[in-house]
Amino acid sequence: MLALFLPQSSARAAESIEIIQAHLEPAEDGYKLSATFDFELPRGLEDAIARGFPLYFTTDVIITRPRWYWFDQTTLAESQTIRISHNLLTRQYRAAITDSLQQTFSTLDDALSLVKRPSRWIVADKSVLKPGQTYTVGVRMRLDVAQLSKPFQVHALNSSDWRLSSEWRYFSFKAESK
Repeated sequence: MLALFLPQSSARAAESIEIIQAHLEPAEDGYKLSATFDFELPRGLEDAIARGFPLYFTTDVIITRPRWYWFDQTTLAESQTIRISHNLLTRQYRAAITDSLQQTFSTLDDALSLVKRPSRWIVADKSVLKPGQTYTVGVRMRLDVAQLSKPFQVHALNSSDWRLSSEWRYFSFKAESK
């Protein structure tokens, strides 16, 4: 009976993004998110990229401050999207981070390395987090089907390949004192 459930659980694991590590780092101009993700791209998504359709991977960060008398206060909610596309003429892959940084790669695995280990980006200015205060930080990554064209959004609703996402991962962070 156990053997009947094993293939299903491994199929579910293949459809998810795992957060290997995530933490905030203080910098001169704010707090940067450092995160590492791990996942295997389903065959249906590889085929879509090979045919020239872009995929959008969005990393969401939410910072809350616990309050004893009411619900937690949301201090900040930020997102960063990485667009992976394939140029059929040049046979190169392109990764663009929220329309700022663009790089070309010769293989899909190289382009996905930018998604799996994104560059550190500032999620909060120094003035947003109060020094000495402890916050709860939540991080997740997902394949953002809302940015696809409408026909692909409908297809994504009916295909498990297009439901690539991680669970929220939470950790505590204490803003540095001045």
